Amino acid sequence: MTQAAAAVSLSAPLLDADVAIATSALTKRFGAQTAVDGIDLNVPFGAVYGFLGPNGSGKTTTIRMLLGLVHATAGEIAVLGSPVPTQASSVLPRVGSLVEGPAFHPYLSGRANLARLDAADRFADASTSRDRVDGALDRVGLLGAARKKYRAYSLGMRQRLAIAAALLTPRDLLILDEPTNGLDPQGTREVRSLIASLAADGSTVLVSSHLLSEVEQVCSHLGVMRQGSLVAQGTVQEVRSGARSFIEVTTGTPQAAAEVLVGLGLTDVVLTPSGVRATPSEVEPDRIVERLVSAGVGVRGFAVQVPSLEDLFVSLTGEGFDVSR
Repeated sequence: MTQAAAAVSLSAPLLDADVAIATSALTKRFGAQTAVDGIDLNVPFGAVYGFLGPNGSGKTTTIRMLLGLVHATAGEIAVLGSPVPTQASSVLPRVGSLVEGPAFHPYLSGRANLARLDAADRFADASTSRDRVDGALDRVGLLGAARKKYRAYSLGMRQRLAIAAALLTPRDLLILDEPTNGLDPQGTREVRSLIASLAADGSTVLVSSHLLSEVEQVCSHLGVMRQGSLVAQGTVQEVRSGARSFIEVTTGTPQAAAEVLVGLGLTDVVLTPSGVRATPSEVEPDRIVERLVSAGVGVRGFAVQVPSLEDLFVSLTGEGFDVSR
């Protein structure tokens, strides 16, 4: 099926009034390489959707298809209830985006760069341009540097200016690809707060990121990519519920402890440097401790652990994420 045909015959679930972004079997191939492999995105209106995955997992290619920048090999796309790319020209004015880093004129000031972008927008009101440009600069903390040439901006300032460009007019949907790239910890916190305020104002935000701290603190929904496939999706709570908890026993006699746990029906029992770890069964924790002690195992510590988002993502993608900020 061609992309045009897919767009005309969009299925009912993709036109759900509660969904800002929906795809069905979305696929993109570059020659023999499959960059995106049949994914079904579902981004509800009002959500802050964290789109996660290691470099090369297909996130940016997916975003470019959502914005009509590249054509899908197969599948269907609906953005704000309209098929893309066939109705991209009518729906994209309601979408603000930052994709693959900012690109501006180096010899113009930050304000002049935004003014040029605004002037090129046939949907923007020219009479309010100055106020909107200054408002966007203020919202990303660049009003004080509005007259400075873009070439003198730091990487973090350039990233903020790109976000400001996406905020020149009110948007129903914002798609931000690595919006905190190059920002220091303070800048990252400011962008996180900005994303939260945009969502509070009624915008839906899809943010592609590899920073777990950013996701945990601001996102309501998650989608996790691995090698072109969407391996997990849902609310943060739903995705986290897919990770199994485990018990950890700290002891000087791990082999004896392991034998007790196996006898109680616990599974995935493995020795650790400090003791033993296992997946719990229906046996109550206090009974487990009681059996360990009665078997002569010296229990120095006992805990039921819930895997962190980092643990979950490593299990889903096979790679770690940057959790330094």
